[in-house]
Amino acid sequence: MMKVGPYSLQKGYFSCYISKAMEPEEMGINPDFLKPYSPKDNEADIYKKWDESGYFNPDVCVEKGVTAPDAPTFSIVLPPPNVTGVLHMGHAAMLAVEDLLVRYHRLTGKRTLWIPGTDSAAIATQSKVEGIIYKEEKKSRHDIGREELLRRVNEFAEESKDTIIGQVRAMGSSLDWSRYAYTLDDKRYRAVMEAFVRMYEAGLIYRGERIVNWDPKGQTTISDDEIVYEERKEKFYYLKYGPFTIGTVRPETKFGDKYVVMHPNDARYKEYEHGQKIELEWINDPITATVIKDEAIDMEFGTGVMTITPWHDATDFDIANRHGLDKEQVIDERGLLLPIAGEFAGQHISKAREAIIEKLRGKGLVEREEEYTHNVATAERTGCVIEPQIKAQWFIAVNKKVKFPDGREMTLKERMREAVEGGEVAIAPDRFNKTYYHWIDNLRDWNISRQIWFGHRVPAWFRGDEVKVQIECPGEGWEQDPDTLDTWFSSGLWTFSTLGWPEETADLKTYHPTSVLETGYDILFFWVARMILMSTFLLGEVPFKNVYLHGLVRDAKGRKMSKSLGNIIDPLDMIGKYGADATRLSLIVGAAPGNDVPLSEDKIRGYKNFANKLWNISRFVLSNTVGVNLAAKAKLSPRDQEILDGFYVVANEVASDIEKFSLYLAAEKAYHYVWDELAAKILEESKPILNGDDEEAKIARQQVLRECLVGSLKTLHPFMPFVTEAVWQRLPSEMKESEFLMIGSWPKVND
Repeated sequence: MMKVGPYSLQKGYFSCYISKAMEPEEMGINPDFLKPYSPKDNEADIYKKWDESGYFNPDVCVEKGVTAPDAPTFSIVLPPPNVTGVLHMGHAAMLAVEDLLVRYHRLTGKRTLWIPGTDSAAIATQSKVEGIIYKEEKKSRHDIGREELLRRVNEFAEESKDTIIGQVRAMGSSLDWSRYAYTLDDKRYRAVMEAFVRMYEAGLIYRGERIVNWDPKGQTTISDDEIVYEERKEKFYYLKYGPFTIGTVRPETKFGDKYVVMHPNDARYKEYEHGQKIELEWINDPITATVIKDEAIDMEFGTGVMTITPWHDATDFDIANRHGLDKEQVIDERGLLLPIAGEFAGQHISKAREAIIEKLRGKGLVEREEEYTHNVATAERTGCVIEPQIKAQWFIAVNKKVKFPDGREMTLKERMREAVEGGEVAIAPDRFNKTYYHWIDNLRDWNISRQIWFGHRVPAWFRGDEVKVQIECPGEGWEQDPDTLDTWFSSGLWTFSTLGWPEETADLKTYHPTSVLETGYDILFFWVARMILMSTFLLGEVPFKNVYLHGLVRDAKGRKMSKSLGNIIDPLDMIGKYGADATRLSLIVGAAPGNDVPLSEDKIRGYKNFANKLWNISRFVLSNTVGVNLAAKAKLSPRDQEILDGFYVVANEVASDIEKFSLYLAAEKAYHYVWDELAAKILEESKPILNGDDEEAKIARQQVLRECLVGSLKTLHPFMPFVTEAVWQRLPSEMKESEFLMIGSWPKVND
């Protein structure tokens, strides 16, 4: 065992005891270093001090001279978690990445703003409260009325807010809580109403009858994002339809099928002419079918011929519109067959299917059947199978030319594509550009109305056949549309509504467009694209300059985390066991943008060990550099200079990787420098120097070690803010330039 200063050090790690001759305070180091680092004992206290300091607020940083008033800005909005939700690993990954970016840019001297907020999650929240009411009182929303339901939902949401906010804080998120926003607060309400009215007056919002996703259980339309596709095995039936063979998994929809469609270039059916009438036997009675030639038909799929049910299928609806065909409803909003189904009227479609097939068999119209695996659209909140319906709804027209603030005329789709194609918005990784373009090119008019009560109510008023769109009631006799707006409509305004729009606020002028939007690749279309749509039209600029897409967090075997598999890793449990730093770093290392992240508890545990390693390194350096005069620079040996140069190379590479959004590479470089270079090599080779008789060499190496320690704390801070701040708070005053590490400066040569 080698004696270095007042400590005994075992080779390869730092196991220390205090010299009986000296107390820790006498040696110039904090006695906390004599025990292992404890996240539980530090994290909550550190976050409280950060929060109370006001330094999360960029205005405070300017006022206190931390940030220059004319410093460049870095701004980001928090994708608002559901007010009734709980933190899961997807949220944790998002928070780890965003806080990393915020803390790095704050260290570089930028005027840095991260805006917090929560989402009402209208359908999810109302559904949860309705479930509670039915369980406890056996009443529906219609039994208690709109006013009472909204009172209960708002009360529930308010009680739930603090839960998710507390969990966000536990991750170390350096959000400016003074600017907290809620999607249903008064400021956001004004922004949503203003946006709707402006877009209506521009001719972009209209009310019309189109096919939508209908949830028979929830009794509302839902967005594409609220659909969960379930893989199911069902029977695929080949049915005789006059001289044709058609295929279907849904015979219950076929009562209204009186059009048979084929591609105009399909040689198999060249004898049939567009508009030709064909008499044939069908489910209940003989019918007259009309031949339709349309290029939407895939000649390679099945027999290349199909019948259409325009009321209950989006593709069929489009074909019917192109050719001016009738659209007849077969299934009602509850999933029951209508009178057109004859003897099957009033039956639920799920129960009627087999009986319908039996009747078709009896008439000799079933040629064959086979097992068929396909994806079935279900409602995320209710689990009910989606039943497309034609409904009178409010839509945003994406293919209509409109004048933008810069005076140019184009469609929303064209502007959305241009924003990415022209480089105004950069998506990382850029392989998602192609996916984005494909979605834009196939985008349909956006259904923005919902048949629920919780949310922003549509600012439209009806009196007989008259319609007025305005925020306030036009007067006596007018009734407001009972529908509310799709939550993605208000979320689409998030970057600028949180900065004060529609008012021309200082925040809006200073921080918009925001620097980056960080979110999961799974909502690239539903949120990212719609934010570009709303911002470019309403403000004349993109909402953000960069998009960073993180992947999904999966288990160590690459499987989706689920209750059924029993593989869910709860971030709060991990924070309790190993600390927020370890949890954060485990979600960044190995997580290339757009790629799913494999995660295990062992990985998190390993980074807790790293946090303690950093703690022990700090102890060693401090205990062996007591009384070092940092002001008087010692003469450095070539090796001393090499060590310093090596650190600054790493610091610059870490900075460069962060700037390029290669966050996983930055994390790995910062980690490996501390573990493999500083601890394993530099400290080991320093022991004989520190224990030797060459005072000049000793002082030089002490200064080098201190500089490397301080620099390492800074480069690690964005990834592991708590342990680095804990060490910083225990450094001698001469070693730090700021009260908190979080408002320090990124390491530069000659700092």
